[in-house]
Amino acid sequence: MDLLSLVLLAVIAATLAAFYFVFVSFLWGAGYQPAPRRTVEAMLRLGEVGPADRLWDLGAGTGAILFRAARERGARVVGVEMEPLRILILRLRRRLGRHASRIEIRWGNLFDQDLAGATVVTLFLWPEAMSRLRPVLESRLAPGTRVVSHWHRMPGWAEAATDRETRVFLYRVPTRPPPNGRPQG
Repeated sequence: MDLLSLVLLAVIAATLAAFYFVFVSFLWGAGYQPAPRRTVEAMLRLGEVGPADRLWDLGAGTGAILFRAARERGARVVGVEMEPLRILILRLRRRLGRHASRIEIRWGNLFDQDLAGATVVTLFLWPEAMSRLRPVLESRLAPGTRVVSHWHRMPGWAEAATDRETRVFLYRVPTRPPPNGRPQG
């Protein structure tokens, strides 16, 4: 193969990979849009993420929030992603990076996760997913657990804090009403 053929092949391969990464990944229900650095900073700051936290990133993408929370905040983190190429990237980043002992990567559906022990949950999901996820979070997280979302609000929850510049919203999981709807006592 001559140099021109190799360059053309490389361009085609890069174009197909980019097409898959951005567009075909929608077939998995998870289009890709990376969180900007200052947005990640705002999410970790508003969520008051620290070394005592167990942070779950639902729809982890390529791990901007995960790796930063482990590296800079000392948190133990769990990233959930269902798109195979992104899982490969997450696992490779974990293997090659520092702080691997604090990072867990799960390949699966974010709606099927047992979130026991989570103190912070981060989200950058579309409105439909947020609506579907709300009852899951309410039933699986302890009241008061911090939920930090970028761009889209959690329907039915009151914001505890907002960073308007980056469109980051902090919520606290509401207290569950008693099963019969009446106060107990």
